[in-house]
Amino acid sequence: MKLKISLCMVLLFSSTAFAQMTPSDCDAMKVFDYETGGCSPLAMSGMPMKMWMVHGNAFLAQPKVEGDRGRNQFYAPNMLMADVGSSVGDLQYINLDVMLTFEKWTFPEQGAPLLLQIGEERKNGAPYIDGQHPHSSPLMGLTLSDTVSLGGKDHFKVYFSPRGQTTEGPIAFMHRVTGMINPDAPLGHHVGQDVAHISSTVLGASLRVYQFTLEASAFHGEEPEPTKTDLPIGKMDSSAMRFVYEYSENLYAMASFATVKHPEHDQPDIDKVNRYSASVFAHLKSDRGFTFHNTFIFGMTNFYDRISKLRSFGDEFLITLNELPHNVWGRFETLERSGSELAIPNVDVKWVTAATVGYTYDLFKTSKAKLGLGGSVTRNFLPAEFETAYGQDPLSGKIFVQLSGMTMGQF
Repeated sequence: MKLKISLCMVLLFSSTAFAQMTPSDCDAMKVFDYETGGCSPLAMSGMPMKMWMVHGNAFLAQPKVEGDRGRNQFYAPNMLMADVGSSVGDLQYINLDVMLTFEKWTFPEQGAPLLLQIGEERKNGAPYIDGQHPHSSPLMGLTLSDTVSLGGKDHFKVYFSPRGQTTEGPIAFMHRVTGMINPDAPLGHHVGQDVAHISSTVLGASLRVYQFTLEASAFHGEEPEPTKTDLPIGKMDSSAMRFVYEYSENLYAMASFATVKHPEHDQPDIDKVNRYSASVFAHLKSDRGFTFHNTFIFGMTNFYDRISKLRSFGDEFLITLNELPHNVWGRFETLERSGSELAIPNVDVKWVTAATVGYTYDLFKTSKAKLGLGGSVTRNFLPAEFETAYGQDPLSGKIFVQLSGMTMGQF
C-alpha cells in the first residue's frame, strides 16, 4: 500500500515544474513569501490577476544505519502544495493555499529512520525516538490570505489557517532552497526552529515597508497529533512575532519569539514553552556558472519536555551548477539532547552533532520538472554517555530518488 501511494505521488509530480526560489526570482508583480519560500502575487493598479500554482516534492529513500538503534526501512517524504488567487479591485489580492502530504502512509510505524531525532508520539502512545514523525496527513496546511499593496513591493497581509504556519522560526525546511533537496528533517526541528509550520488555528498579519517586514500571529498552542487525520480548531492561546530584514535580494535575516501554551497533549503539566530563533539566508551567484545557497539557523526553547533550556545550531548549503546536472549539499547541526528524550537513563542534557554531506545528480531537468538520483552520508558525534545506546559516533547513509516541481498559470 505504501509503495502504491509513493508511485502515485511520482506520477502526480511528473506534471509539475521544478522550482527553487529566492527573493531575486520574484518579479515586480510578486513578493517573496517567508511561509512558503516562494513568490506570491501582488496586485497592481489596473492589472487584474487570476492565478494558480502547483508545487510538489517527493522522495523514495532507502537508508543504511549503523548500530543497535539503526533501522534500514524504506520511507517516502512528500508534500504537494496548490494555491489559487484573484485580485479584488486595484490593490487587493485574495489567495487560498492548500498543502497535502501522504507521510502517514509512506513512513514506517516508528517514523523515518533518523538517529537522534525526537518529537511527537506514535499511535500506541510511545514517543518517536531516532525517527522523524510523519506530518499531518493528508491535510498539512490550509490558509486563506488577503494582501493589500501599499506601493511597490510594500504590502500588508492578513491570513487565517485552520492548520498552517505561525510567524516564528526560519522558512520551514521543506520550503527553503537548502532544505528541500534533503529527504530528512533537521534534528533541531523541535528545538526552537521550524516546528510551528503545522500549527492549529492561526490568525496572522504582516507588514512590509522597504526592506523591513514585521509579522505577528495568534494560534492554538497544542501541536497536532501526526497519526490522526483531523483538522481541529482550538483556542488561540499562544502568540509569535517575527522580524525580517532584507539586506538585498540575495541576503536576508530573520528573528522570532513565541510563547506557546500547553504544546504537548500528553504533558498537561507544562503550562507553556518559549521558543526563540534567528536565521540568515544567503544566495550567491558566481560569474563562473555556479550558485551557492546557505542557511544558518539558531533555535532555543525553554521548558520543552520539562527541560529549562535547549539550544540548537544548524547550517545548510547547496551548490548548483547552472548548466550541469550536479548538486552538492550538506547539513551540519550541533544541539542539546537529554537522556530522557532519547530513552537513555541517568543522563542529563548533552551536546550532540550530526554532519551530513550529499550529492544529487539530475537525471532529467527542465524548467518544468526535475528528477534526481542522490545519496548522502551522515556521521554523528556523541558524548561518552550516549555511546552505550548508539556506539561510538555511528555512521549512516542513504540513496534516494527525488522528483520535484512547480508550475503556475493564469485563468
